[in-house]
Amino acid sequence: MQRFSRRTFIAGSVALATGSAGCLSGGDDSTPTPGIGTIAESTTPDTEGALPSPVAGDPEADVTVAAYEDYACPHCATYSLDVFPQLASEYLEPGRIRYEFHDFPIPVDETVSWQAASAARAVQVEAGSQAYFEYSESLFGDQSNLGPDRYASLAEEVDVDGETVRQAATEERYSETVTADKQGGLDSGVSGTPTVFVNGSQVEWQEIAYEPLKDAIESAMGE
Repeated sequence: MQRFSRRTFIAGSVALATGSAGCLSGGDDSTPTPGIGTIAESTTPDTEGALPSPVAGDPEADVTVAAYEDYACPHCATYSLDVFPQLASEYLEPGRIRYEFHDFPIPVDETVSWQAASAARAVQVEAGSQAYFEYSESLFGDQSNLGPDRYASLAEEVDVDGETVRQAATEERYSETVTADKQGGLDSGVSGTPTVFVNGSQVEWQEIAYEPLKDAIESAMGE
């Protein structure tokens, strides 16, 4: 059974008055390919070797939740620190769903969005998916202070060598895996972050909150 740390939530949820909540992608790659409802796997190898998506919960569960996030996106921080712990308690720790994390650097910050993703992937390589999710939560929790030194010190907190993670971040060592992951999101219709799919169907929310995601999961379980 996997356990997820319970860090302090970000004070207050982020809500938008428009029909969507989150950070929007811009530029030529912001137009998604319509009509594709599956979640693509990352298939492009890096020099360090191709990495699978970090997975929590039961890998063989009938319901798959796939989240696309950018480490520099404040809305993703709200999702990760407020919504995700509720999801973990109700569905991941009992092993009721499969949960996948997918990188989708918009980027909100040209440096942080890419470097933080490579830092997290380095933790995945060194210590596995559970450490990845703990480290990911730490990145979102300290979002305003991210940089090479912080990537290293946070890695030490999950018993991973800080210098290894620092170098992976500054070199953007896993950029090919991250890029392929983002392309899979674009092919699935992702245009902003956080975007969450339940069995290939995108969760619709006016604000980033737990109830719409819970409703989508329960609906998928009842199918």
